[in-house]
Amino acid sequence: MKGAHGALVALAGLVLILYGNPAAGAGVAITEQSIKGLGTAFAGSAAAAEDASTIFFNPAGLSRLEHSQFVGGINVAVPSAKFRNHGSTLANGQALTGGEGGDAGSAVVIPNLYYSQRINDRLVAGLGVFSPFGLNTTYNADWVGRYHAVRSELTSLNLNPVVACRLNDKLSVAAGFNAQYLKATLSNAIDFGTIFAFAGVAGVTPQSMDGYVTFRADNWSWGYNLGALYELTPGTRVGVAYRSRVRHTLSGSADFDRVPALNPTPRFVDTGITSTVTMPDSVTMGIRHNLSSQMAAVADITWTNWSTIDELRIRFDNPAETDAVTTVHWRDTFRYSIGGIYMPGLWTFRMGAAYDQSPVPDAANATPRVPDSDRIWLAAGLGYKFNKGISVDAGYAHLFFTEGEIKKEAAGENLLRGALAGSYESSVNIFSAAVSWTF
Repeated sequence: MKGAHGALVALAGLVLILYGNPAAGAGVAITEQSIKGLGTAFAGSAAAAEDASTIFFNPAGLSRLEHSQFVGGINVAVPSAKFRNHGSTLANGQALTGGEGGDAGSAVVIPNLYYSQRINDRLVAGLGVFSPFGLNTTYNADWVGRYHAVRSELTSLNLNPVVACRLNDKLSVAAGFNAQYLKATLSNAIDFGTIFAFAGVAGVTPQSMDGYVTFRADNWSWGYNLGALYELTPGTRVGVAYRSRVRHTLSGSADFDRVPALNPTPRFVDTGITSTVTMPDSVTMGIRHNLSSQMAAVADITWTNWSTIDELRIRFDNPAETDAVTTVHWRDTFRYSIGGIYMPGLWTFRMGAAYDQSPVPDAANATPRVPDSDRIWLAAGLGYKFNKGISVDAGYAHLFFTEGEIKKEAAGENLLRGALAGSYESSVNIFSAAVSWTF
């Protein structure tokens, strides 16, 4: 038991070090919370209850684990997002200068860990440590869309203690508490040439003197999750799980760089900032049906309330600054998945596919900070059980994105950023591995 606790502490430290992640789910969601689940594109995850990672997908599944268990997993996500310019201009019709930004994606490690402890015949407690949201896009500093975005990084850490109770032979329920940390770093260029030209400063022209601003802010908040698992027959079970929304009020700083000395205003000085964002709640329903003693079919559907995010608004402590606003009008989404599991003895083989909707409603509300579009998952995985205590699992998934479009008008909040117009070619490869220790 002491060894299990020591391993838990060590891997918790690993998660704390590596929690910066890119999103591979829709919006800024990180779906990669189970290596076994990845093998089926997370089909049936609310009903699978295969190991302690069920804490994330449906904590009621802990009731099916006969012994205490520790699971530690690592995902390596390799995203690609390449922009193609389609005639972006300033408000005066002048072409926006610069290249297409390079590949905005970068490989990042996404760790997670789970621990379950059986209390008695009916009660099981558990703890999950994972990152539910993330984003990491970085463009070349002089790219054509630099006034909209250069660097966008969102990282999160979620601590999720849960308790599951088996009410009878068929029904189990569970509840959990989530302590969630959110940190954002955003940067973009500022077209001081256009700003000062509008202000009547002589001798300046648009795009002739770029500066930069970097926003950094973070916050701890809390939420909860609930789950239920029902066995229709000895070979068929259904699950439903809910994760609550989490409202964050982030605070931090705005740091301005390369501000021209001729700045005629009290703006563009380093100052404190605040921003409020509500991370979405979600509902997942899943089913697992054993076709035989060696084969199972799994499927699920997930609804995510992305409409909680209507805009990104940064408020400055400096009263001379107006709010920095990016309107997104995100919409609610559904994710559908289906898969199969084959279990011949010590080996387990998994395959799955999913269709994942994007919350971006249209090209006018797209942002280069989140180059998102609908995607299809194709996934496969395998596992091997060395003995009653130790097993390993591995998985791979490739995400095919539809072409994403962006068409911003140089008006309102984008008057000084320019009319960014173009398309994205995106994809993600995910490689995962995990070790499970049952004791």
